[in-house]
Amino acid sequence: MKTLDKKTILIVDDTKINIDILIELLDDKYDIIVSLNGRRALEIVDETHIDIILLDILMPDINGYDVCRVLKSKDRTKSIPVIFITANTDEESIDNAFEVGGIDYITKPFKALELLARIKTHLNMQNLIQELEESHKDMELLASQDHMTKLYNRRYFSEISTTILKLAKRNKTNLSILMLDIDKFKNINDTYGHPVGDDVIIALADLLKELSRESDIACRFGGEEFLILLPQTSIDGAYAIGEKIRQHVEDLVITLEDNSPLKFTISVGVAETDLETEDNLEKTIHKADDALYDAKEGGRNKVCKA
Repeated sequence: MKTLDKKTILIVDDTKINIDILIELLDDKYDIIVSLNGRRALEIVDETHIDIILLDILMPDINGYDVCRVLKSKDRTKSIPVIFITANTDEESIDNAFEVGGIDYITKPFKALELLARIKTHLNMQNLIQELEESHKDMELLASQDHMTKLYNRRYFSEISTTILKLAKRNKTNLSILMLDIDKFKNINDTYGHPVGDDVIIALADLLKELSRESDIACRFGGEEFLILLPQTSIDGAYAIGEKIRQHVEDLVITLEDNSPLKFTISVGVAETDLETEDNLEKTIHKADDALYDAKEGGRNKVCKA
């Protein structure tokens, strides 16, 4: 029976020894549910409230990436944090973990203190998100939104980023920023008119909402420029997310009133906060802005790291 004051962790792994190790590490702090394959895991999340999922990548029926894709495609399960557990440490595996919506990854063999700390951090972040959502009444939400895009506005970004930076410092977790800018936006306005320019901005904002993880804070920073705050994300993970967004924008087609297609691209700058030296995010934003400039100078439609 589920203990009321404990969070519930779903462990998905087809290797018994891994499950035994995880249960031994976690059982006294959390309620544990185990699945030996991806299909059963998807059934469990439909039947039971799960607070966080530890998900193996290599499984015989459905691999972990595909399980995560299904979870993130459903309203009921898309906000459950997924931490991948894997023996793979190559960059492609890590990029794929973030690409499909994972919030973190932990390598095998497990380090007990690291495992416990990361689970605790992500649960704390979920609690913070839930508290923030519950505290936002309709008028407060309107005050925090950009009226055109319905993303968060610059003022709200400044307020929430202070809270998230404090949490990252306390828990010693990575914090990164993406700065995005629409390439040759003035040409779009001059060629098609400002209403079409507005449509392009809205289309990009809608895509950012679709691709952002539950913990991310996406904001319209000004004009055709956007910021995304990425908690628990290293610069490499942020780069992978930025590249995913860039590719989706490149594939996006806007249909104009005369039924002709309009395509556009973005440039992205990526930076990670130095938690030891930075007391606010101004320096990180400046680094991301410099990286964005490098992307523009490098030919546009690029992602560059600071």
